[in-house]
Amino acid sequence: MTKKHLDSQKHRILILGASGYIGNAIYKELGPYFRTYGTYRIPKKEFENNKQFFQYNVEEDDVYDILEACQPTIIISALRGNFNAQVIAHQHIADYIVDTGCKFIFLSSANVFDAYSQYPSYELDKTLSHSVYGHFKIKIENLLLRLPKKQIAIIRLPMVFGNGSPRIQELKEAIIADETVEVFPNLIMNVTLDKKLTQQIHYIINRNKFGVFHLGSTDLVHHDEFIKSIIDILSDKKVVIKQVFTTNEDRYLAVLPKFNKLPKHLQITSEMVLEELSK
Repeated sequence: MTKKHLDSQKHRILILGASGYIGNAIYKELGPYFRTYGTYRIPKKEFENNKQFFQYNVEEDDVYDILEACQPTIIISALRGNFNAQVIAHQHIADYIVDTGCKFIFLSSANVFDAYSQYPSYELDKTLSHSVYGHFKIKIENLLLRLPKKQIAIIRLPMVFGNGSPRIQELKEAIIADETVEVFPNLIMNVTLDKKLTQQIHYIINRNKFGVFHLGSTDLVHHDEFIKSIIDILSDKKVVIKQVFTTNEDRYLAVLPKFNKLPKHLQITSEMVLEELSK
């Protein structure tokens, strides 16, 4: 057994929300290398039979019980559910982090910047949101930023795609049902791929990285053009597109790295996302 493999065995990783789309992708990436545990909300045979999985309902259960059972050295939060309940859970996690010295990786969103529409956002930019979702993510980010720096990684994500992603499933269903697909011509964004995101998180763990990470494509795309490119990959059918203009001018919702850049082989472009979707 190599030293690297021995080191990886020291980590006990708990993924909160491991039954969700992104959480489960992270679980599959990390599972072969670390002692990895996960939580699920809705009972399913595959999770109930997996001794590494714990049932956890953020609105009803105390996260302390899961933390005590797993005693993780690293916690990854990919939780979904009631925002207020999530804030309380993350407050409890923050206490656990201070008490135990464990590390915490929080999956945040580009929406923490959705009030800034005239330019892309970088890691040290001030967060400001007009949306309920963005406000909620900022609240948890601010809670975490008060904790010891070296124990926290905040990962801000743009739209995440992948062959099994909810966005792709929705597009496929709309195409089959001959439904109209909405696009936003004035929205300039960046994107990412589920497979690349899980590799990036693996790297952050292996290299003991901390701080704020913007894990989107290095290039920017218009929402309407990108979605139309995906539709062309998914189907030969003529799909009815509805253009939705929320503003008269272009608005940005893009998270670009300036300070915490990952190595070249872990960076991604929008073209790479489309290539993966065409396989």
